[in-house]
Amino acid sequence: MEEKKYWFPAKPLGMGWGWGLPITWQGWVVFVAFFVLVSVGLYVVRPYGELAFALWTGLLAAALLGICFLKGEPPGANR
Repeated sequence: MEEKKYWFPAKPLGMGWGWGLPITWQGWVVFVAFFVLVSVGLYVVRPYGELAFALWTGLLAAALLGICFLKGEPPGANR
């Protein structure tokens, strides 16, 4: 059986819960795209108000978190 290739590693013991920096090119594309889309939101979404920008950033963060859950190593796997 082929071992699953994770895009994001679980944080090591003592470093908190979640994921570290990407370890594959796909993970880096997602990571960079997140920051690019937040930056684009500063110019495109923020003129509509701070709430609009907060919602935009929240949706992007939720999408990033979802991708980490789907493509990342299970949190706590390094414990």
